[in-house]
Amino acid sequence: MNSLIGTYECKVDAKGRLPIPASLKKQLSECLEDGFVIKRSVFQKCLEIHPMKNWDKIMNDLKKLNRFVKKNNDFIRTFTAGVKLVEVDSNGRLQISKDLVTYAQIDKEVVLSTSVDVIEIWDKDLYESIINVDDVDFAQLAEDIMGNLNEDE
Repeated sequence: MNSLIGTYECKVDAKGRLPIPASLKKQLSECLEDGFVIKRSVFQKCLEIHPMKNWDKIMNDLKKLNRFVKKNNDFIRTFTAGVKLVEVDSNGRLQISKDLVTYAQIDKEVVLSTSVDVIEIWDKDLYESIINVDDVDFAQLAEDIMGNLNEDE
């Protein structure tokens, strides 16, 4: 799967059904049959949708951790808390469980934000507050993170 592209605004219905925008569904076409995993984000109050093939890679990495090390066991438990298998239904929607809707403070309006090979699901107001932060010097952050990538080519 290529990197996902786009930010999309959608509405979740009262039953937690999230319509996948057509252009995003097209990008996910090779993953639709395998399904997805939806989970809590590690760093933010949002949800993540992982295509099953990517999730399998993450699980293979977790299997390498020694479960007899408490820190590893605690991490695995917390990382997988609330994980759900989901599929796109015949109407092009994903079902978000109530516990995950509550965790991410999702009301009705959401933003689907692609992040390489993961789709983040944000409550629209929370997303806007995270994106529009004045105290982050994004130019400096970009230089710190991406500034040395060409050195080893």
